[in-house]
This record gives sequence, structure tokens and C-alpha cells, in this order.
Amino acid sequence: MSDKTIAGRLLDVMEQDILPMTERGVAAGNKVFGAAILRKSDLSLVIAETNNELENPLWHGEVHTLKRFYELGEKPATKDLIFLSTHEPCTMCMSAITWAGFDNFYYFFSHEDSRDAFAIPHDLKILKEVFGLEPGGYRRRNAFWNSFAIADLVESEDDHQKAGLKSQTARIKARYDALSDSYQASKSNNDIPLN
Repeated sequence: MSDKTIAGRLLDVMEQDILPMTERGVAAGNKVFGAAILRKSDLSLVIAETNNELENPLWHGEVHTLKRFYELGEKPATKDLIFLSTHEPCTMCMSAITWAGFDNFYYFFSHEDSRDAFAIPHDLKILKEVFGLEPGGYRRRNAFWNSFAIADLVESEDDHQKAGLKSQTARIKARYDALSDSYQASKSNNDIPLN
């Protein structure tokens, strides 16, 4: 794993660990959001999970991952961990990440992607209606954590690495496009608030 950059490793975890779980979750009627926790020291995976709103509307991908993390017998300190979110966390999930003590989170899709590409606009509606914030209006660097867009990390790689990472990014986006279509086609059959 030593030849992997953080961008490459995060994309691998999305593609190999989170996406298979999310495909099963969407097939059951859940949304497309997932998350994972990795060690900062060697980028090894601690846990990956996906959205489980059919069981509990609070089990967004990030919160469900935190729930499962805290169910582990022995777990590393959050200061030693990376939090990976497939989609830029909503305000509830940002708060949960903060309360859990993480000093970071990385995300693949933006809030605008959730609204525009996935037809799930709730994050931006809540930011606007509850907090009076426009898209991107929260502080990505603050006293609690720093957040990072994986797309920005990919752009910072050298040209050789960047080409492979962009190809992997396109593969991941194609799989999420298919999952979004599946979720949108079946969402009227489930009982998730804020479908």
C-alpha cells in the first residue's frame, strides 16, 4: 500500500469496500450514501458501511458507520483516523463526525452533486432553511476539523498518477449513476422520510 497516495487509497476503499455494500443497500431501498474509517498511519480500513435508513431514518451512511465503529470491541482513537464519506456530509452527519472527535473528513461527491446528479436535495435545503447558509456556506476548515474534496486531491497528483485516478473516478461515478437510477425508480416503495 506504500505506493498509494491518499487519493488513490480513498478511491480504492470507495470502489472495493463501500460500493458493494451500497449496491446491496440500494437494492433493499436505501439511499446511495456510504462511509468508511481508515487509520492515518497506514491507510488501512477500520470499517466501512452504507446507508441504512430503512431501519432508522438517522442511519445515514456516516452515522451508521459511526454506530458500527462504536460497536467494535477495541477501536483506535478518532484522532488517529480518517473519515471518508462518499457524499459531502449533511449537517446531521457533520455534527456526528464532530461529536465523535474526528479532526477531518474526506468526501467524493459534493452537496450540489447530491442535489443535481442524485436528485436528493435535502442537505442543501436544510443548510438554507435551518442555518441560512447557501451551498458551500459552512466552514470547511474550523476549530474541529478540516474537510477535503477527493477531486481536489486527484488534481494535485502528478500527471502519471492523475490519469489513473481520473479513470477510477469515472468508473466510480458510473456505478453511482446506476445506483441513483435504481434508488429513484424504487424510492416511492419505501418509508424513508425526506425521500
